[in-house]
Amino acid sequence: MPTVITDRKSRPVSSLVAIVVAVVTAGYMLPWAIAAVRGNRNTWSVFWVNLLLGWTVVGWVVALVMSIREHRVLGVR
Repeated sequence: MPTVITDRKSRPVSSLVAIVVAVVTAGYMLPWAIAAVRGNRNTWSVFWVNLLLGWTVVGWVVALVMSIREHRVLGVR
């Protein structure tokens, strides 16, 4: 059987880095995803707070609280 020679090298470290970056990104954007799935009216507010201030722990927690807060009924028609 002939030996196949390719330029592809095994890179398990880069694969691990890619997985870690994907998980961290998903965790970083979690408040926005929660707001979007719940159908909150403030989904875009949560997005911008999370994107701009989420790098601080306080900003991320604020975005998370905004996303899981109960919907307030403003009026009934």
